[in-house]
Amino acid sequence: MVPARVNDLGPLSLLLDTGYGMTMLSAAHAKTLELPRRGSITIVGIAGESPADVFEGPSFDFSGTTWKPRRVAALPPDGRSRRRDGILGSGFFRRYVVEIDPWEKHLRLHEPSTFEYAGPGEILPLTFKGSTPIVAAKVRVGDQSLVETQLEIDTGCDSALCIGRHFADAHSLLATNSAGAGNRVGVGGGTRTKVGHLPALKLGNLTVEKPSANFFLEGSPADPPLAGHIGLELLRSYKVTFDYARKRMILETKR
Repeated sequence: MVPARVNDLGPLSLLLDTGYGMTMLSAAHAKTLELPRRGSITIVGIAGESPADVFEGPSFDFSGTTWKPRRVAALPPDGRSRRRDGILGSGFFRRYVVEIDPWEKHLRLHEPSTFEYAGPGEILPLTFKGSTPIVAAKVRVGDQSLVETQLEIDTGCDSALCIGRHFADAHSLLATNSAGAGNRVGVGGGTRTKVGHLPALKLGNLTVEKPSANFFLEGSPADPPLAGHIGLELLRSYKVTFDYARKRMILETKR
């Protein structure tokens, strides 16, 4: 969550969400700011769809760094209890190189044209489906073999991993996970899951042993052939840099 002033309001609490294609504000804030309406869109979530009004973009101020998207949308309800005033979506990540440091609880914004990275982090190539970043991965399954797949990156998800039913069935992952039932809530409603873990996940040269996972009992958080998505619980173990201009994500472990 990032504090920011939006026009004359604030500070507001905004969620950094690579899974959202558009920057959002709560409908109440859009009304208070008297933003001009410019049509509507459909937001596609993990369990369905929800309509949202679109407005002329306000100005966001991050401690002196200002950004004005062309459009924002009204935030549809998603059933989550935690407070949020809006969401910073893909346009924000395309505008800046975004560095998230979970240990110092800092967000650093770099200009893409001048950013250079020379650190020890693991540099992972990204591809994009629409506005959503996708990373190549290898998943160790129950027979200890490594399966190559792809995963979306969704910083708005507070789980480590969410795995689609198609991938879990193909590799007998539900049968090897005996943990309890769960539920994931998002745009369009909720979906039933089974909580467990994967034997291991490899991202480049990094190996995450026994990451926790929500296995979807119906559908998937990402369309096949993608296995699912990576959420914040896994990423918060690293300093993460999103460099959309160079189609890469950098994961740096704590020294």
